[in-house]
Amino acid sequence: MKAKYQPRINLEDRTLLQDVIPLDTPITLFVDPASACNFSCPFCPTGHQKLIDETGRFQGVMKLDLFKKIVDDLKEFPQPVKVLRLYKDGEPFLNKNLAKMIAYAKQSGAVKYIDTTTNGSLMTPARLEPVLEAGLDKINISVDGMDAGQYLEFTKYEFDFDEFVKSVKWLDQNKGACEVSIKIPGDILTENQKEEFLEVFGDYCDRIFIENFAPCWPEFDVETHTGVEIQQGIYQQSITQTDTCPYIFYSLSINADGLASSCFLDWGRKLLVGDARRQSVKSIWHSDEMNDLRLQHLEGKRNENPVCKSCGQLTHCLPDNIDAYREKLLPAFLEYAEKK
Repeated sequence: MKAKYQPRINLEDRTLLQDVIPLDTPITLFVDPASACNFSCPFCPTGHQKLIDETGRFQGVMKLDLFKKIVDDLKEFPQPVKVLRLYKDGEPFLNKNLAKMIAYAKQSGAVKYIDTTTNGSLMTPARLEPVLEAGLDKINISVDGMDAGQYLEFTKYEFDFDEFVKSVKWLDQNKGACEVSIKIPGDILTENQKEEFLEVFGDYCDRIFIENFAPCWPEFDVETHTGVEIQQGIYQQSITQTDTCPYIFYSLSINADGLASSCFLDWGRKLLVGDARRQSVKSIWHSDEMNDLRLQHLEGKRNENPVCKSCGQLTHCLPDNIDAYREKLLPAFLEYAEKK
């Protein structure tokens, strides 16, 4: 097998957050090209239309002009954003301007690295080629079955699995410098299917991994919706208790309509901190709303937040832990926030 068996995120050689926060420039910016999805996966809130309707959130694609405004805003930061993540709630390839977005961000000098995550259903060579030419650095491909029947059962989508495999092979031959990572939830597979997954895709990507379902979304019970009892973390690691969310100190999310969320898991739009249509990204990053949330976490009061207290990302998916450094970080953060 050509691919390395490792998760899509880098678990090693990570920036030690306790040494760099508070940050003048976010390390990661999530920008969602599309808040809608063509799949209805049970483990994801976006796959439950009634739930999404109840939130009243925008369901559609980000306008190119808004995206350009967001990228232009990034030039106000003292350093380029390290990672622009073109993915949050929906399927990025639903946005026909995805390649133009990548090209504009690449040419801006305001970001160093761009990645995206896709379910692969729209990932034809005709759509992939302009995205690769635009300069995409990494594509994460989520596989949700090992044949068309399993896809239909799990995603409620009529998926041409054979054509998808052909597209993956085309991508491997034409990717250039773009890194390709492929993963699948092992909870839906038999042991034979796990071997088949590695055999089918292992020679046509750079990374491959069999993940677990994880209760990462606040106020959304993955176990109830999937019928799977979750006993490990998403990367087969042990489940650990964490009090302080590190993401709010190094990342920010802009939803497809321009509303800004403090967290990339804010599917219900209950952690809104600004509006990129009317505010600069820099002003949102340093806003009272963001700083109040950061302060709440540094003071050990995460469980007082009705949304954050039910987040499983911190127990099942977290690569960073700053709990031991709260006492040190709190006075430094208070001094920093007062200046901003």
